[in-house]
Formats: sequence, structure tokens, C-alpha cells
Amino acid sequence: MVVTGTLPVFNLTMDGNSQNQLILGVMGVDVHLDEIKRLTPRYNLGANGYIFAIDPNGYLLLHPNLQPKLDDLPEPVTLDFLDAEVEDSNKEEIRRQMIDGRPGEMQIKALVKSIDEQYIDEAYRGYTWTPINGTDYSLGLVLPPYNEYYIQADLSDVMLQLQYLQSLLPSSFESSGHVFLAPREYCKRLQLSDNNTQFLENFLSLMVDITPESEDCECWYNSSDQGIIHNLILDSGIIGQLASRVWKNKDINSYGFLAVFASTDGGVTRVFPNIAADSWDEDPEPFNSNYYRRSLDSKGYMFRAPQRSSMDELGAENGTIGILLSSAVEVNLGGKLLKPAVVGVKLDLEAWVDKFKILASNVSDSRQGSHKCGPSRSCEMDCEVNTDDLLCYLIDDGGFLVMSNQRDHWKKVGLFFGDVDPYLMHALYNNSIYARLQSFQYQSACEPVSSSHTGAAARGIFVPSIADMLSLAWWTSAVAWSVLQQLLYGLAYNNWFLTDNSLVEGFETKDSSCVTIQSQFYFTNTTNSYNVLQDCGNCSRLFHAKRIENTNLLFVVAETLPCSSCEIERLTQENPCEVLSNARYRKGPPSCFDYSAWENTSECGRGLSLQSSVGMILFFQFTQKCILI
Repeated sequence: MVVTGTLPVFNLTMDGNSQNQLILGVMGVDVHLDEIKRLTPRYNLGANGYIFAIDPNGYLLLHPNLQPKLDDLPEPVTLDFLDAEVEDSNKEEIRRQMIDGRPGEMQIKALVKSIDEQYIDEAYRGYTWTPINGTDYSLGLVLPPYNEYYIQADLSDVMLQLQYLQSLLPSSFESSGHVFLAPREYCKRLQLSDNNTQFLENFLSLMVDITPESEDCECWYNSSDQGIIHNLILDSGIIGQLASRVWKNKDINSYGFLAVFASTDGGVTRVFPNIAADSWDEDPEPFNSNYYRRSLDSKGYMFRAPQRSSMDELGAENGTIGILLSSAVEVNLGGKLLKPAVVGVKLDLEAWVDKFKILASNVSDSRQGSHKCGPSRSCEMDCEVNTDDLLCYLIDDGGFLVMSNQRDHWKKVGLFFGDVDPYLMHALYNNSIYARLQSFQYQSACEPVSSSHTGAAARGIFVPSIADMLSLAWWTSAVAWSVLQQLLYGLAYNNWFLTDNSLVEGFETKDSSCVTIQSQFYFTNTTNSYNVLQDCGNCSRLFHAKRIENTNLLFVVAETLPCSSCEIERLTQENPCEVLSNARYRKGPPSCFDYSAWENTSECGRGLSLQSSVGMILFFQFTQKCILI
């Protein structure tokens, strides 16, 4: 994607005593967004900090959420600042001041979409903005409180550098875990690769030939700053010591862990044991990882099941399903809060479901006696024993199933709960346990919808009917010229009447840009415990729900009776492709920009009106009637 800047070019030569003001044309330059991003200190801003820029209409020139789903769009996507983020009154005011060219700053508590657009988090953000001199654009900076300061490593000791770099060697993976290196341009000479193992080897080979302080290893955005590579080396040494001194001495299987891991701002991710790296499908760039960014905004432990939709089949690898559990590392230096890393584990679902069922029972302590459940008070609230009478769930803050005491639900782990138990999900939403945010996604890609008028035969283009050919309106439309162009193309390439499968698939399966409706669910802040009786006349269902402290989980216990006779709105998290019927209201400029400082208005000429003859008008009317007949 590029940004185009244009400027009119005038002929300013002197002709005697008068100046020639003839406009010669318009000159322009295309600047790729990647080149602009290279000028921003992205990694010093942290995973959730970013820079953005807007034009006088509020449209974005630069923003991390400006990412169309299709790369081959015929026209660039114009995305408003309020469409790229979750809109609120504070952001409306920020947008207004930026359009007016006024600088300012504001600390707000805002709703933030996760990078996979499945979750909503409430987090604090600091917005700072200022106009760009010489232009009508405005530049903004967004930082969370924990990214107002960052760690700047200074590793001038060459021997210490070599010691820390040894922890990145593949020979240490078997004993200390596998290392994933964020694919960043640490040095201009570093060769990037889509294969992370190959990229790590390229980095280590380069470090053998040169040092981080060498002129051959200048940072891509600042030739005088080796901070990005020094932070990488420092993080690799710290995480390497954590693995060799702590992880390798623990029997993680006895805890029900499939893996332990740590990721840092410097770009190092280490997964232990080494075999767990085979099933590690997270992005090697921590700043692009959902678990990393959400953990930084969370105050406790973040659970996440494998992401899937209702159409997917969840297949356990090696007979296990992993639940990711992560938490941010907080460091306080001189009163400054920093979060330089995220650590976590991968839970074995089967092992932890057994623990969950025991912990979710109120009969484990004999001193409390046996508590009954349900309106009839006929069963104990025991999620392990009473699996036929009780449904026990762990649901995350986005409404996705994490654990269940029902074994047949294990294959639904990671599915939106509205697709698992729609009646119970509706009750959770209807009782304000969950809130829903609906927004429009203007950068989506949708599959083409087949027309009901399409015949069985494959056709490469639209074939006009006799009625179309006899219509003057059709011949003067853009459709006629489109058909003519396709006819010439077909004659040139000799494939006009081809009907093979490859041609048919090429025309029918190409996605197109569209607008979709997104729905995200998140916890409300009303209370942490709920006892609700879902009553639908001849059917009632009791359920209990409780927020688990310091986590993003909701514990739900409900009777197995589904109350399917209840009339509910089926809640879904998936995004239907729906084109908006009405465009969003936008206010244009109050007046036309028809003024130029180079124009001498005293030399402007007067207008000239043309008059057509009566005979010419009658001739055109007669010709039109003949064509229509």
C-alpha cells in the first residue's frame, strides 16, 4: 500500500509585462507505507504502542489496523480513524482536534480489539497528537502506561555478548528448549527468511563475522543506535538462564503442562521442552501474537483455547489439546512500571479437566456438608460425579469454551459458546454477564455470491440479450464498454468459449472486498457472582456463574435441561458478509479550495456561452427515435 502526494505545476514564465499562469499538470510521488514505518521507532513503543496519521477528512494514512484482507484491490481502502479503533466520545474529540490542526494529549480508558479481532479488552491509553508542519496532516502517538519508558541495554562487554549469544545456538535446544527469533531487521546485512530456523542461523552467522557495534550492523531505522540488537542479546541471556536453571530441573508433566515458554520485547521466544516447538503455532514476532499483547493489558492470568470456528474439526495432536496460559512480567525500576516479557505454560486439557472437576465440587470438604443444586434440590453440586445432571463450564472473557466436565464437549473447546449451548449463552448475555460490541469491518474479504440468473453453462463474460442491444441506454453504459473489452481480450487470447473447470473456478472463487459486521463479547463490571433462574413459562433452568479472580475466566454451572422452548436470539461471533445499505455520514469541507496564491485574478477572462440551432436539436431527437424503434 502506498500514499500518494500531489502538487499542481504552473507555468510562471513572464510574457512581456504579464505573467503566464497556465497550469501544466499535476506532479506526484508514491511513498510505500513500509518506508514510512521504517522511520518510526516501533520496537521502542512496545507491543501495544503505535503511531498513526490522518488527513483532513479523518482518513488514515498510517495505522497498525490499516491492513486490508485482500492485497490486489483495484482501489485503496479508505479507512476512517474511528473505524480502525473502537469508537467513543474521547476518540471523536481527538479526531476533531487533529483535523483542525490543534495539538493535544489525553489519557483515556478505552475498549481495545485484540489482534485477531476476537476479544475486547478495557485498557488505559495515552494519546498525543500534533499537526505535521507544511502539510494538512496530523500525527498521533498512542502508548499504554507501561510503555512510557523502555529498557535500553548497554552490552559493551564482548565476552558477555558471546556468552548470551551461546544460548541461541541450536545445540542448546535439546536441553534448554527451542528458540524462536522475531523476524526483525536487526542489521541491514541480515538476510530475512520465512523459515524461522533459517533466520536464526542467518543471525548467528552474521554475529560470527561482525559485532553489534560494527558499522556493518547498523540498525535499519537508526544507524547510531544498537539498542535493538543489544536488547535481543540481553533477553536471550536472561531467558536462557531461566531455562537452564529452573525449567530443565522441573518435571512439567507432573503439573499437567505440555510446555512452558517465555517471550520478550527484545524478540526472543523460548519454548521448553524442545519437542513442544513442533506444535507451537504462535507468531515468532511477540508483537504480532495475540497472547502477548493481551497479557500486557491484563492484570492476571490469561487463558486461551485453540482458536477455531463452528466449521472446523479440532484434532488433538498426540492425543492432547493445549490451553495457553500466560501472564505479563512486571518490573518496577525507580517507580517506573515496565512489562518487558510474558511467561506462560501450555496446559494439557485432559489432565486439567480432571483437576477442574475436583476443584469445581462443593463436596470436597466434608466439614461443609453436602450442598444441593437445582430447583428441586435433588443433586449435589459435584461437577465430577453428577455429569449427567450438571453442566460445568469454564468460558473465557470473549465467550469461548475453555473447559467442560462433559467429555463430548472436549472437541468443542475453543468454539464460541453460543455454538455450544445457545440457550445458556443467551441467558448469560441477557443477564448482563456479557456485553456485546458490534462494529463494521471495512477491510474484509468475502466469497462471491452466485446470481440466481446464472445458467448451467460456464461463461467468461456477461452476454447481452436482444432487448439490451436495442436499448440506447445499454450502449451508452459502462457495461457495453466492458463487454467490448472482454471481446477483444477473448479474440486476442483465443479462450472466449472455454468452459473448463479451471476457468470456471477462476471466476467463481475469487474473493472480493466487502463490509462485514463483527461481534465481540466481553465481561461487564456489574458483579462477580450470579444466581439466575432462566424461566420460559413451562420450562425453567437454574444456573450459577462466577468470575474467577485474577483470570479472564467465568465458571458456569447449569442444569442439563436445555429449555429449548425458549425464544432466543441466536448469538454468534462469526462475521456475516453484509454490505452496508447506507454509507457512514461524513461532513465535507465548508467551501471549495479554488484559491491559489500564484493566480492573478485580475487577468481572469469571462465565460462564454454556446447556443445550439433548432435544426441540430431536431436532428438528434429524430436519430434517437429511429434507434429505439
